[in-house]
Amino acid sequence: MTQARRGFHISGTAFPAPTLAAGLYVVATPIGNLGDITLRALQTLSGAHLLACEDTRVSRKLLQHYGIATPTTPYHEHNAAAARPALLKRIADGEAVALISDAGTPAISDPGYKLVREARESGLAVIVIPGASSVLTALVASGLPTDRFLFEGFLPAKAAQRKARALELARIPASLVVFESGARIAAALADLADALGDRDAAVCRELTKLHEEVRRGTLTALASHYAGEAETRGEFVIVLAPPREEDAPQQDDIDRLIRAALERVSVKDAVGEIVAATGLPRRDVYRRALELDRERSDGAP
Repeated sequence: MTQARRGFHISGTAFPAPTLAAGLYVVATPIGNLGDITLRALQTLSGAHLLACEDTRVSRKLLQHYGIATPTTPYHEHNAAAARPALLKRIADGEAVALISDAGTPAISDPGYKLVREARESGLAVIVIPGASSVLTALVASGLPTDRFLFEGFLPAKAAQRKARALELARIPASLVVFESGARIAAALADLADALGDRDAAVCRELTKLHEEVRRGTLTALASHYAGEAETRGEFVIVLAPPREEDAPQQDDIDRLIRAALERVSVKDAVGEIVAATGLPRRDVYRRALELDRERSDGAP
């Protein structure tokens, strides 16, 4: 399939677009600083027949900056199911389709992975063009251990579900990387402190952008900072240190977790949550949960 000759430019110098073989090209784009694009990414974006973008308006800024005129089409969580068959057909018909997100590497916390999966299941070529990632940028910038980490994505928006999920994360022997919105950053840090103990953490805001900020401290101190007058606009990544032996919950901590769980769920479900989070013997947790539930009932008006 032929296409009009296109290309891209860097600092006024024009470069021709390469001819790409048919396939799905998963292209990482900058997470803030437009200079963080790779040469291979520019070649791919200019040489593709079509760009599938999370938001075409956001992608337009990058494309215009580098003089790329490749046609675009939206591909996001709201239209993904309907858009995938058309994109896969174009690839099967011999076209090169590039997938990009608003920032960073596609398929991380977005529906891009479903497109990759179905392309592979259909026997179509999938080529990944690596580059910027807020997950790895935050992990390295945090100064916390990088030898083992878990990317959690976004925590639940509702406090009860967020606390429950934080309890499940408490015993994972690795650094944790989570996304959060500015509106919930203080509450999320406080909930994480309740569930994980006051371990070390880093809050990374607006990475690679003009107002980039990396703030380190304990979870309690960070929660207090962002509950005050701190700037909460922008995009946030939280990195949490792995648990230490001294982070093992004490009896007061366990009682507090049990009481919080009993406010939401039954004794049985509360015991399940605490056992999963702490690794404590179920029999001991169940006995203590019954005691606390009885105290709660006796104290009810």
